[in-house]
Formats: sequence, structure tokens, C-alpha cells
Amino acid sequence: MFQKILIANRGEIALRVLRAAKELGIQTVAVHSTADADAMHVRLADESVCIGPPPSRDSYLNIHQIVAACEITGADAVHPGYGFLSENAKFADILAAHNITFIGPSGDHIRIMGDKIEAKRTAKRLGIPVVPGSEGAVSDEKEAKRVAAEIGYPVIIKASAGGGGRGMKVALTEADLEIALQTARTEAGAAFGDDAVYIEKYLQKPRHIEVQIFGDGAGKGVHLGERDCSLQRRHQKVWEEANSPALNAEERSRIGEICANAVANLGYSGAGTIEFLYENGEFYFIEMNTRLQVEHTITEAITGIDLVHEQIRVASGGGLSVTQDDIRFHGHAIECRINAEDPRTFVPSPGTITHFHTPGGLGIRVDSGVYSGYKIPPYYDSLIGKLIVHGRNRVECMMRLRRALDEFVVDGIKTTLPLFRELVGNPDIANGDYDIHWLEKHLAKGE
Repeated sequence: MFQKILIANRGEIALRVLRAAKELGIQTVAVHSTADADAMHVRLADESVCIGPPPSRDSYLNIHQIVAACEITGADAVHPGYGFLSENAKFADILAAHNITFIGPSGDHIRIMGDKIEAKRTAKRLGIPVVPGSEGAVSDEKEAKRVAAEIGYPVIIKASAGGGGRGMKVALTEADLEIALQTARTEAGAAFGDDAVYIEKYLQKPRHIEVQIFGDGAGKGVHLGERDCSLQRRHQKVWEEANSPALNAEERSRIGEICANAVANLGYSGAGTIEFLYENGEFYFIEMNTRLQVEHTITEAITGIDLVHEQIRVASGGGLSVTQDDIRFHGHAIECRINAEDPRTFVPSPGTITHFHTPGGLGIRVDSGVYSGYKIPPYYDSLIGKLIVHGRNRVECMMRLRRALDEFVVDGIKTTLPLFRELVGNPDIANGDYDIHWLEKHLAKGE
């Protein structure tokens, strides 16, 4: 087992990793920018190292500074959390060259799954169902029209190196295709330095379903069920559920088994998430995230398995602590992402939190790195906390969530708490009747 883990992240996920490491008796090192000197994970870590000024490129994305912090403190492993360097193959390779363990998959697997086109090819080879579309990047408008005609309109154009909705455009007809193709390429080049795009069939009312997997790197893999992440805006998740209210037991078992076999055959090591669009009983591969997800908490709630403990165990060479037969699912869980944003416009709302009170009671968990008097810096993601609620079934979970939201108090800034209070009372949400477009349509109507 590792002696000392450096946490190359900030906010609630840095605190989450720190807690897991302490429970395993491992020393912790927090790195931070000057803006995060008073952050909770910095206060609680055994050691801390300032790695630069507020901009991410000069601190949390500064590989040289993070490696130097490892050498200064003697850290023998790095946990990247999510975001920042968590899916950076170069970072994983550099750590390996310095005999420091990257708590995550190999650089090769990060590269394969980080390229959307190669990821789709790999998924198809591993027996994962994929969305009909181009075999690779489309070279020009003529090829784009040919592919679109073969799979049928509407189609969606996506950046090969993309994410977060950037470089993604829908063409409803052939007349739309030229502009959509040019716009997607321009956005992809500006955002990722790579203007390669590919085309897929655009599903009209799909749900976003993702399967949590783990591999031991030596040919064994398991799945820990699925999560429904369909409530989102601008391709950013807002509310997640486990298990999905849309799937039946047969569908759940089928897609889970496919994913577990795929990661075993890939020789994948550590945590990952295979993401799908789901419509009319069929699953279509979108991408694979080679890291811990923000919403890993609801999987922990229904399985009782600490996913960060498992990450550390696998990375240290201890293998998986469970087999597929050991994994049992209990009840239902929902996560709400509490952001420092205006609940209607979603404009960020940095500032000082004057009062912070979290809900409690059976089945309630709050992951947050903020506190009363904490000043939220304007430089980073606006996520300030996650409310995770677990119940014996979805009805109990929803009732418990309603009560927890009423207790949650954050003063001094605007947050998305009012949005969740509206959602929990909406009949469509109560019935689990929503798709990936539902929230944006709801917001557009001002409901």
C-alpha cells in the first residue's frame, strides 16, 4: 500500500479523496493555488504545497509543479480526482517515469478512450453497442453528406477530441449540414486544437445512461450498476439517479455484463464509466471516462462500496476487493449538484458564504469543501457541493430529498438549490419521465 498520496485537485473531490486516504492510514499531501490557501482539504491534509497563482494553467494544470511537489514531500502516488489532469495521458506517463503511481488507468488507455473516434472503434471491437455513424473523422462536406444519407437525418456532428458540448452541432436536414459541419470544426479547433469531427445518428428523445466499471489491469472486470444522468443543460449533468427509473432488470443486467466483459478484455485498470444514449430499449455508446465521476457517490450509496478505496487498492496492486457475485444493489439514490450559480440564468455567483447549513438524518450525505465564511474564488468550476440521498426505493428517496432540500441553507451567494426544490415537486420527475432534453425545455418555458 502507498505511504503518501498527493491529491492533484481541489474542492469537494480533493476532500473526498483525502478522507478515503486517511481511512486507509495513508498520509496525504494537498496541492493548492494561492486562491485556495484556506480550502478545507488544505487545512485537513498532513502536508500542503502551494503550486502557483489562481489560473488553472499555472497551478492545477502545471505538471512540472505537481511532480516537484511529489518529490519535495516524498509522495509515492497521485490521485487526480476528476477534471484537471485526471484524463491526461502525458501526466500519467510522466509520473510513471518518476516512479510515482498514477491512481488511474494507463496512459495508453487514457489516450485510446480520450480520442472519440478511436474510442468508438475500440468499443465496437469489444462488443459494446455503438451509435450508427462514420467510421472515423469525416474529411469534407461530400463525405459528410454521404454518411448522413446512409444513417438518416437528423445527425449530430461531434469533435473527435471534444467534451462538454463544445464542437457539437445537430443537422436536421441536408440543408443544415454544411453550416453545422463548419461551425463544429471551428469550435473544435478553438477549444481542443484539433478540428477533426465525426458524424453520428441523432437520437430524438434518448436518456443518458452510464455504467460504472472497475478493472484490475490483469483481465478481471466488474460493473457496479448504472446511473441515469439525463437531467442536464448544455450537456452538463445536473441531477443523477441510481439505478435508472427507465431500465428493467433484464436491460440492467445485459448492459452491465457487456461493460464488465469489455473492460476485462481491454485489460483496463481502475475506475471508469462507459456512457450511453438509451432509446426504445437500445443502448448506444457515447464515450468512456477513464476516471472517477462526480456522481460516483450514488453508486456508493446503492452498493455500499467505497469507490475511492477501490481505486487506491487497485492502483497499489491489491486487485479488486469484490467479484461480480459479491456486488448487491440496495434501494435508490439521487445526487443534486449544488452550484454557485443563478438558478435561472446559470451565471456563476462567486463570493463569500455567510451561512452554510447542511441537512442530516438517515440516508443523507453532503460532499462539500466549503464552510461559513469561505470565499468562493471566481477562477474554477462553480460546483460547491453535492447532496446525495438514499432510500429503500425511489418514492422514499424522493420524499427524503424534498426534506433535505428544505433544510439546506447557503447564504451570501446564489445557488441552484431553488431549481432542485422545483424539480423534486415536478410530476414528470416524480414519475421518472424525462430525457436529455427535458430540463432545457422546462427552463425555456419558465416552468
